[in-house]
Amino acid sequence: MESYSKKGYRLFFKIRPLFKSLLRIHVEGVENIPEKGGCIIASNHRSHLDPFVLNTISPRPILFMAKKELFSVPVLGWIIKKAGAIPVNRNKRDINALKRSIELLKSGECVGIFPEGTRAKPKTFRKPQSGVGLLVSRTDVPVIPVRIDGTDDVFPVGSKFPKILKFPIRVKIGKPLYFDEKEDYKDISEKIMESIKSL
Repeated sequence: MESYSKKGYRLFFKIRPLFKSLLRIHVEGVENIPEKGGCIIASNHRSHLDPFVLNTISPRPILFMAKKELFSVPVLGWIIKKAGAIPVNRNKRDINALKRSIELLKSGECVGIFPEGTRAKPKTFRKPQSGVGLLVSRTDVPVIPVRIDGTDDVFPVGSKFPKILKFPIRVKIGKPLYFDEKEDYKDISEKIMESIKSL
């Protein structure tokens, strides 16, 4: 069984230059995302638009974790299932989501995660949760830090539609980070978040 709709991503990749133009996305460092092999994309998070923006600039599909409630939303639920999203119960430590992510990474997929756990206020960062560090310590794959600026202007909390063509979105992708599996997973999470903030 496919982890995501390969046909759907092929279609999306053909039309995404249009979205990149409409959203005024400027990207730097895309060459730092490995073209194959398991890896984790770790980004800051300020808008529901962030996963879409990252898949718009990535050379390969990024499978994001998403709160399970979104899967029951009409249309959106169908889209994120086809996109390979991993359902997460945010009310507790979701072992099934962790296992699924590990499985995908070990099979060579690219998994996206927001260390902050939820959206931060405009122009700010939240303290990272330990989940990303735990995932890294269990998989031994490179972590690609990413900083996104501007999505909170284009599609702020409370907005029903993005303000296209009005504000630029800037994405800066850092070089891969590698960690010792014996390193404390909380320390790993902190280091990843600091790398994101420094971009």
